[in-house]
Amino acid sequence: MTQNTVNPGTLYVVATPIGNLHDISQRALDVLSNVDIIACEDTRHTNRLLSAFNIKNKTISLHDHNERQRQEQIAQMLVQGQSVALVSDAGTPLISDPGFHIVRHLRGENLPVVPIPGACAAIAALSVSGLATDRFSFEGFLPSKSAARQAVLSNVAHEPRTMVFYDAPRRAIDTVQDIVDVLGGDRQIVIARELTKTFETVHANSAQNILTWLQQDANQLKGEMVLIIQGAERDPDAIPPEAIATLQLLLDEMKPKKACAIAAQIHGVKKNALYQYALDMK
Repeated sequence: MTQNTVNPGTLYVVATPIGNLHDISQRALDVLSNVDIIACEDTRHTNRLLSAFNIKNKTISLHDHNERQRQEQIAQMLVQGQSVALVSDAGTPLISDPGFHIVRHLRGENLPVVPIPGACAAIAALSVSGLATDRFSFEGFLPSKSAARQAVLSNVAHEPRTMVFYDAPRRAIDTVQDIVDVLGGDRQIVIARELTKTFETVHANSAQNILTWLQQDANQLKGEMVLIIQGAERDPDAIPPEAIATLQLLLDEMKPKKACAIAAQIHGVKKNALYQYALDMK
């Protein structure tokens, strides 16, 4: 794509700022200015963004409640040679925002979908968190009810990767209390609030200390929030489930010592630990 042009019959998934308008890319502005139509999570919100850059383009709504109804309409637009931009209220569409159904539908129809990269709150928060970034998982929004939230936290209690969540600041105290109760007060977490905005805050500490900080400062219970949780530390002597599964298959075909040696080599675990597990199985 060259500047000030878009390709006909193409959907562009366009990232928009999460706060600071200067974070929009020139390529995003070119696409928004030149597509035939812009599909928005909220047309009023997007029209304010377009107005700030003097972009006068037609918009239609595409949100959680009408996405499935819109997908065939947009597919027909592309077939007829029109170009469409998809935007959410802030950040990268589809990342806990509408757009999945339309993109999947268009892919199934072999219609072109092109990303226009830009701001994403999850990645922005992770990049300044100070927690491990070589492996991480994005978990989306935490449930609003404590019981459901604790169930989610219990399921990821032994997850070794850094975990990124979205949550509402108004329930931050309850959420962090659940983290303390389920994962322990020593688990390191990061609260990244109002990223790229005037009152941007990135605070890292143990869950217990973060809880105290939130309880003492009501200003931290406002705005948009990304919650990052340190992954669980691996027990060096623990046998990963995939190694156990391999061992169990091999034990049906060969003697324990040979089975343990092969499984240990495949998964990079201690042969003696596997052999002890095999003996315990008996």
